[in-house]
Amino acid sequence: MANTYTQLHVQLVFAVKYREGVIGKEWEERLYTYITGIVQNFNHKVLAINGMSDHIHILVGMRPTQSISELMEAIKGSSSKWINQEKFLKTKFAWQEGYSAFSYTKSHVPQVQKYIFNQKEHHKKESFLDEYRQVLKGFGIDYDDKYIFKPLE
Repeated sequence: MANTYTQLHVQLVFAVKYREGVIGKEWEERLYTYITGIVQNFNHKVLAINGMSDHIHILVGMRPTQSISELMEAIKGSSSKWINQEKFLKTKFAWQEGYSAFSYTKSHVPQVQKYIFNQKEHHKKESFLDEYRQVLKGFGIDYDDKYIFKPLE
């Protein structure tokens, strides 16, 4: 009987509803730890996680036992519930609808990890939406501006 062999590295990107910068510095590490636990509970591996007050990047080594959409539903649903239970904010927290997922070969993993770990420095030079558009173009993804992450309001 043949075995199943995979090597799946996926960068997940998702934003706070209305791109509000509400992820606080005082609890962001707890959030990343919580999300890492969600991913690990599905037997995937977090290779890097970081973000800004309005969005998160996660590089995941995925097992082929779950779809990306199922994993994202679990991450966003469980983490938003946890944030609200912990009462980090005075208002209700929610993630913006949608997400992005980009796959990478093993040789690109160190470069993507460095990029994710340096999010705060990177975004001093480039806005999230400008960066996001460049990534979409780099992957050859056709998009309509009205369907990408909403700009800050």
